[in-house]
Amino acid sequence: MELNDALAYAQPIKRGVLATAKADGRPQLSNIMFTIAEDGLIRISVTASRAKTANMARDPRVSLHVTAPNFWSYVVIEADVTLTPVAADPSDATVDELVELYRQMQGEHADWAEYRAAMVADQRLVARLTPTRCYGSLPQQA
Repeated sequence: MELNDALAYAQPIKRGVLATAKADGRPQLSNIMFTIAEDGLIRISVTASRAKTANMARDPRVSLHVTAPNFWSYVVIEADVTLTPVAADPSDATVDELVELYRQMQGEHADWAEYRAAMVADQRLVARLTPTRCYGSLPQQA
């Protein structure tokens, strides 16, 4: 399977399961929402206190499993992760990226000032996944 095909399959779905590695090596699975940029970069919003965030900081290799509603087609995108700094101020670069991410997933927010303050209070950051390889089962073409 080609990486571009996997990304094209996953992009409209926007929901998946992120697998990170716990300290003991076992997988930590988390349901997430994501966006995929034109250059293939996958981004998710996470909080600093979550296990998946600590796992990604310790071991930046992850897998993202995305499946169709019919359950029988899926892709797994393996990726390397970089984490932004934790949001520290409503006008910092991390919060700006979180705003962009929200717009791509949900559209416009009713109160951006409130949203920006919440990103700082929640200690949010962005995990940027750079795809390295993929596998899966795409739907059959007619």
